[in-house]
Amino acid sequence: MADTILVVNAGSSSIKFCVYHIGATSDLSLTLKGQVSGVGTRPSLRASDAGGRPLVDETFSATEIPDVAVAMGRVGAWLREHLAGEVPVAIGHRVAHGGPTYRAPVSVDNDTLAALERLVPLAPMHQPYNLRPIRTIQERFPSTVQVACFDTGFHQGHPDVADRFAIPETLYQEGVRRYGFHGLSYEYIARALPRVAPEIAQGSVVVAHLGSGASMCAIKGGRSMDSTMAFTGLDGLPMGTRCGQIDPGVLLYLVSEKGYGAKELERFLYHETGLHGLSGISNDVRDLLASDDQRARLALDYFVYRVERELGALAAAMQGLDGVVLTAGISENSPEMRARICRGAAWLGLKLDEAANRAGGPRISTRDSKVSAWVIPTDEERMIAEHTLKVWREQ
Repeated sequence: MADTILVVNAGSSSIKFCVYHIGATSDLSLTLKGQVSGVGTRPSLRASDAGGRPLVDETFSATEIPDVAVAMGRVGAWLREHLAGEVPVAIGHRVAHGGPTYRAPVSVDNDTLAALERLVPLAPMHQPYNLRPIRTIQERFPSTVQVACFDTGFHQGHPDVADRFAIPETLYQEGVRRYGFHGLSYEYIARALPRVAPEIAQGSVVVAHLGSGASMCAIKGGRSMDSTMAFTGLDGLPMGTRCGQIDPGVLLYLVSEKGYGAKELERFLYHETGLHGLSGISNDVRDLLASDDQRARLALDYFVYRVERELGALAAAMQGLDGVVLTAGISENSPEMRARICRGAAWLGLKLDEAANRAGGPRISTRDSKVSAWVIPTDEERMIAEHTLKVWREQ
């Protein structure tokens, strides 16, 4: 029986999963990947093998899969049937927030899980859903090794000035500091650079992870130096339903003049702002690009403007810039958005190769461009699998 690793990436209404085969030399090969989406509304289970051949495509009623815990049970049942009872040697999970304590992936026990649950207020859109499958599997299969892989981990070790707010030391010691997120994605890109773009791999690179959640990271010599996200996933760039950087005085105004409480502020910041709030139309860039509405154009203009502004700031943090890498949903799938971002960086010496951009890269800048630009698809699940394998081997 072959040893396998299961990767689980759970959200509020979906679960992505992958199975990797562990080879004789500890290399990992993708066996299958799938997703349960629409949990609680219009659930569906789809999976395909490594070559993209469909393995399952089922739909369910909302009452059949009302929540993530039930969805995880459905995934487990299908996997046991499909894999003929083959049990993964370990299960790796994406966990949004590791706080100041967890700098590297860890095997999860009761104490670890309790500590991670205390961080839910710092990532309320992600942490509860990341942890729910861990709890479910722990209850049903207590002897199974489960590994938590943190989106904050890659950013640990920032220079001190990039790690702090201008607040009293006591709060910093309590954990109120700049963490940064999307770390699994950035770590994957940092590892891919020597293979895809060796000329910039050890230089100063800004990676833009642009999707419904969006952030940017300054990477120098393969290490994170700074990021647009901070204490929570709210800071920095505008996102699908999150506003990004905002004057704290706006929040004080909403409290004092509009009567907002903590829950109202949380709903506002996580669900009612960003591209959706600015456009009043959609949080999806595809919808906004297809719209003739002036508000859609404004939302996209604002998004590109903030990316360009953060690009300049992160280049300044590294005292220079050798390359820009675009990754995640918007970056990987929209030539128009890539072109707009690259044209806005012309002042840095970036020259867009229009034909290469339309073709999807990987290099989308001209050969004489002072700053090169690249499109590199991210693979957070593989990064989780690699970390899980390492932790399992060390058990």
